[in-house]
Amino acid sequence: MDDNKTVRQAVSRDLGDRGFFPIEASDGKKALEIFQKERPDSVLLDLQMPGMGGIETLQKFKEIDPDIPIVIVTGHGDIPTAVEAIKLGAYEFVVKPPDFDRLILTLRRAVEKYELDRKIKMLSSDVRTSLEYLLGKGDAMKKVIQDVHRISHSDFSLVIQGETGTGKSFVARTIHNLSKRANCPFVSVDIGSIPETLIESELFGYEKGAFTGAEKKKKGFFEIADRGTLVIDEMQNMSPYVQSKLLMAAEEKNIIPLGSTCPIKTDVRIIGATNTDILKSVKEEKGFREDLFYRLGEFMIFLPPLRERREDIPAFADKFLMEAAEDLNKPMHSISEAAMNLLEEYSWPGNIRELKNVVRRAVLLSDDGIVKPGNIEFLIKYKEPRTGAAHSAFDGPPVLDLKKIEELTIKKALEVTKGNKSKAAALLNISYVTLFKKIKDYSIY
Repeated sequence: MDDNKTVRQAVSRDLGDRGFFPIEASDGKKALEIFQKERPDSVLLDLQMPGMGGIETLQKFKEIDPDIPIVIVTGHGDIPTAVEAIKLGAYEFVVKPPDFDRLILTLRRAVEKYELDRKIKMLSSDVRTSLEYLLGKGDAMKKVIQDVHRISHSDFSLVIQGETGTGKSFVARTIHNLSKRANCPFVSVDIGSIPETLIESELFGYEKGAFTGAEKKKKGFFEIADRGTLVIDEMQNMSPYVQSKLLMAAEEKNIIPLGSTCPIKTDVRIIGATNTDILKSVKEEKGFREDLFYRLGEFMIFLPPLRERREDIPAFADKFLMEAAEDLNKPMHSISEAAMNLLEEYSWPGNIRELKNVVRRAVLLSDDGIVKPGNIEFLIKYKEPRTGAAHSAFDGPPVLDLKKIEELTIKKALEVTKGNKSKAAALLNISYVTLFKKIKDYSIY
């Protein structure tokens, strides 16, 4: 943009020779019309123009596209106005007559920055959409998704708190994948599943000969997760001794394997996960150290249970329906309205994990591509009769023959997998040994 035609043409010609596609405008009004239509990647703007001046034009551009990089061209005597333009959002300014090589370099950088900003916005939008699809779109999850975005770009330690099945492990991995540590190890350890006598050696490793049976050196989880993320699941199960060792490792950024006197430096982001009110445990002095909590809990994410966000149930149910249909290679159309009502009314003590298993089994049992109440009602506990309602011993909910239901479910799984016990066990989410025992118990041949 320049009111001097000779200048416009000269600059346009040289920009065209350098690989740009320039569009000329003689005044602010014309420039805005072109801008709305063409949406350029950058603007070269002369400050001194008749009619709508450079500053007013810049502000109009920014109203349309706040990210557009605008390079100001100004005379020596008007540098203070150019500085004001920078404060209003201009990318850079050059002084007349401009050094053309420097002008080209400035414009290239402006365009590259604009393209990068657009890609980042698109990626952020894609990530947010993906998180809404995976975590839920309801109001209860909006803050969680905002927190995931916010904490991912930092290196804070954090604690994720939520009931079993709410998705703590998934959220931890998402934070890792969005962080600068994404290309480094992600290690998750369930403290509650490790015997007390082995926790220290598992976390910090050991040297050969450190104890009976230590025939060779072994790296611990801290060393394996170096430069990455270490998730300590069920952190409330740590003994006071393990807590003290973990606190030392977190604060000093190094570990000492069993049997060694030489510290090993580690760069690990620690994410704690718990299904209990860990802060309450700290305040009531029920075994979790206050200093460790404040070291790990630099940031907290609370995952609400599914019963507190029932608006997400239909979307999750449909998602799990499609996943199960693909996994089982079984065409499915929908979940009936009556069946969906059952899903929405249930309290879901096992949260999202339980809903996924229920829908998966319903798909297994469906014969016509539609999940109906009969496919799910025996998988969900019947509600108690309403308080105060008159009823006799013959009134309450029907008594379910759970063993018969289990037998039928196993038979259906074997039918779908054509007798393949390994696949049937996977479908039922049980071990091969458990399935084999059940087959024997129910005399299924």
